[in-house]
Amino acid sequence: MANEDFGDLQAEDTGFKVGEKRTIQEYTNLDANDESLNKWKQSLGLNTGKALDIEPGDKRKVVIISMSLLIEGEKPVVINLENEKNYDSLKDKKISFKIKEKSIYRLVIRFKVQHEIITGLKYLQGVKKAGITVDKLEEQMGSYAPNTVDKPYYEREFEEVEAPSGFLARGSYSAVSKFIDDDKVEHLIVPWNFQITK
Repeated sequence: MANEDFGDLQAEDTGFKVGEKRTIQEYTNLDANDESLNKWKQSLGLNTGKALDIEPGDKRKVVIISMSLLIEGEKPVVINLENEKNYDSLKDKKISFKIKEKSIYRLVIRFKVQHEIITGLKYLQGVKKAGITVDKLEEQMGSYAPNTVDKPYYEREFEEVEAPSGFLARGSYSAVSKFIDDDKVEHLIVPWNFQITK
């Protein structure tokens, strides 16, 4: 499966314009005496602990640690992505699994932020069967400060979904997941495949 197969998977343009980028130090010092702003900064994780050690040369701002599919009554499917730096490192891997029709499942994404604040992180997903788009998803994940030793990662759990059923639903699907922010930076693109079985 080539990345261009999902070239139409883009974040919806809401018309929102991203404000001026600031460093973490600039955000920390911004209106230091404003109580409500300080609460907002704390909710982002600013000034809450020692920064995580970052591997020398790792320029990634968002590191997707794992994507887990929690299927009711089944062993979780965990895709470890922490060491994957880009689409090219993933396209030759065969990320593939099976889901029984009518299964109830939910997606859990574990990730960390490093170097700077990330605003408006989104999860995009496209699913195709026989080359035809059958599903698209765009989920807001939020804005995040770099992780600290006290909070080494973030976790986002999506709503439960029921796998489709029936003769037409069963079969092989190709999919792609994209992690993109308000600056239109694609932090990671993950190609994967799955089968819906009886």
